[in-house]
Amino acid sequence: MRLNILCFVAGAWWLQQQPVLPDSGWVWALAAAGLAATVARPESGILWLLRELLVKAACLALGFAWGAWCAQQRLADSLPAGWEGRDIAVVGVVAGLPQAYERSVRFEFDVERVLTPQARMPRHIVLSWWGSPAREGRPSTLPALEPGERWQLTVRLKRPHGTANPHGFDYEAWLFERNLRATGYVRPRMPRVRLETMVHELKYWIERTRSSIRARIHAALPDEPHAGIIAALAIGDQRAIPPEQWQTFTRTGVNHLMSISGLHVTMVSGLVFALVYGLWRRVATLTLALPALKAAAAGALAAAFLYALLAGYAVPAQRTVYMLAVIAAALWLGVIESASVVLCVALFAVVLLDPWAVLAPGFWLSFGAVAVILYVTVGRIRREHWLASWVRVQIAVTLALIPPLLAMFQQTSIVSPLANAIAIPVVSLVVAPLALIGVAMPFDLVLQCALLVMNGCMALLEWLSLLPDAVWQQHAPPAWAVIVAVAALAWLLAPRGLPARWLGAIGLLPLFAVLPAALEPGDVEMVALDVGQGQSVVVRTAKHALLYDAGPAFGSGADSGSRIIVPYLRATGVKRLDGVVVTHDDDDHWGGAASVLQALPTDWVLTSLPDFDPLVVQAQPALRCEAGQKWHWDGVRFEVLHPSRESYEDPRIKDNDRGCVLKVEAPGGRMLLPADIERRSEEELLVRSRDRLRADVLLAPHHGSRTSSIPEFVQAVSPRTVVFTAGYRNRLGHPHREVMGRYRNAGARTYRTDRDGAVTIAIRADGAIRVTPYRAVYRRYWQTALAGDPVPDTEEF
Repeated sequence: MRLNILCFVAGAWWLQQQPVLPDSGWVWALAAAGLAATVARPESGILWLLRELLVKAACLALGFAWGAWCAQQRLADSLPAGWEGRDIAVVGVVAGLPQAYERSVRFEFDVERVLTPQARMPRHIVLSWWGSPAREGRPSTLPALEPGERWQLTVRLKRPHGTANPHGFDYEAWLFERNLRATGYVRPRMPRVRLETMVHELKYWIERTRSSIRARIHAALPDEPHAGIIAALAIGDQRAIPPEQWQTFTRTGVNHLMSISGLHVTMVSGLVFALVYGLWRRVATLTLALPALKAAAAGALAAAFLYALLAGYAVPAQRTVYMLAVIAAALWLGVIESASVVLCVALFAVVLLDPWAVLAPGFWLSFGAVAVILYVTVGRIRREHWLASWVRVQIAVTLALIPPLLAMFQQTSIVSPLANAIAIPVVSLVVAPLALIGVAMPFDLVLQCALLVMNGCMALLEWLSLLPDAVWQQHAPPAWAVIVAVAALAWLLAPRGLPARWLGAIGLLPLFAVLPAALEPGDVEMVALDVGQGQSVVVRTAKHALLYDAGPAFGSGADSGSRIIVPYLRATGVKRLDGVVVTHDDDDHWGGAASVLQALPTDWVLTSLPDFDPLVVQAQPALRCEAGQKWHWDGVRFEVLHPSRESYEDPRIKDNDRGCVLKVEAPGGRMLLPADIERRSEEELLVRSRDRLRADVLLAPHHGSRTSSIPEFVQAVSPRTVVFTAGYRNRLGHPHREVMGRYRNAGARTYRTDRDGAVTIAIRADGAIRVTPYRAVYRRYWQTALAGDPVPDTEEF
């Protein structure tokens, strides 16, 4: 049974790796044949083996086919490409907790009616309502939205699309898992009418209750820095926690505690189980009517379900409810065979109800942690003190989660055992129950007590997070090393008596010792990261790394540096930067620079920013980029071609035309990175450095705008490959069709980050140039492709 369930889960996971949804007819046929084989009952021999193999193949096919059928239903509810970016009048209901930011309110919206003739759109979308915060003499223009309100709005939508980078977060998969099939914004200066203050449906009443509880917490704990944690523990509002606190939780390995996670749901369920069992068994009439164990199981499941609803029934809480439901059903039916069977049945229930759960790191971490706990505790003959058992479990879970954490996040907390040993009982047994009790009380004392305890816990966690070696960070290990490490840990954590358990430690070495493939001297690699509407390029030689621009800031506390650039650098083994070039004073080029400088040691910064810009003050040493600067790394020559020293004295020159233009020349080819220069700078370069402009690889000036890439400049560069960095359906219209046609007519291959994701271009010393668009190697069926503009495959020329 256990192996059959694991095969079903493997089939569902295999489906999620497909670039396109396959025809599942043959899969259903295989599944039917396998199920038919279960009728035969050979006792032994080759027929028995064949039957077992066929049944396992049928379970694998069933998981695959089930996932494909569910995916087809979800993909059918989509936004037609022709309705992207067009005004659509709709009537619908605010479906979840609105999240307020500095200049916008973001909320999920259930579409009930489409008023625009012939328009079609998905039933569940995400909208942003932009406005201005309150200022002196001017009221806020941001709306005060509440869940359950019915509105008539005019919106503009686009199909799900996110940045695509190696080792990066798959935003499209996240949207798909939550059945959010379009994103967009509310049109300003168009009719926006609240039709009803409350739509009387259960799901909206639950969300309105969560909103009321959030308001109650913020009113009871005004201006408290840790009030967001109390809200997260009470109603699952994770966005209430600021980024700096999330960083503390990540560095200490307790981030799983700071929302309504499976652990909290289990703890609350366990407390209710103990309470119901203790009271029920003392009343003879109740015990005769229903055994106390069954009553306690039912009460615990009801408590878990209600708590999960209070959390907005998020996916991690759903998984826990399904698992507890399986345990409760087994208790009721008296069919508990073993803990591993219960765990596998729970796994089956989760994947059956949510085939996309296998995409979530939390799915693997949560089930993996439970499996490890069962592995090191169940069936052991020797009885030991509870404290020794608890310490052993903490160590086992910490060790067992190292391979998946390094594979998925390239980091693991070294102080996690100590931090969790303190935070788990404090948060789960004290703070979370007090928060739940506090929101039900008419006075604020209990909430204040919860905050007081949380303040003390945070003081300790912040101290631990500031330790210099609190977190181990490294490159992403290869898949085979992760598999070997998991097997080695199973050997290492096996019961006493198994010979040579210490050999399991040797199996962990490839996780750390197998490094990413290094470049040879004379080779150079350029990776144009997909940062949306902005620019960030990593240039690497054999032993050096340069960051050319750092992409945009996304909002308060979030930027491309922390979300895209640093994870990429860490995963590819870049532990320090030899140089950073911030080309000019546009926030889509410097927005993530501060995060990068904070995360990685950097030798120097080259920039055209003003001398007293905050970034220049932070980045020391910071040098002014000027034409004529040169350096050599590993047989590769770097030269700054622009701007001239005299340009800094002319206030009439735009920031774009003072961008740092960098030429990279290797034995096998040349690259030109011209920032956001426009016609004026291009003409100046043609006069001053025409003979230095020719390049095999060109980063298109100013994202391919009409103000750049004049014909004379294109002819002088004569690139073989051009990369346009731009955001999907950006408001500026980059790259412009005429400019792209200009390069294509010149014989250049063109790539664009909004279509291709990150573009990696490697120039070898022998002159071979290899171009790898990330979406060509990481294709999934849920990804949105640009209509009529397919992603090219990897090319070498």
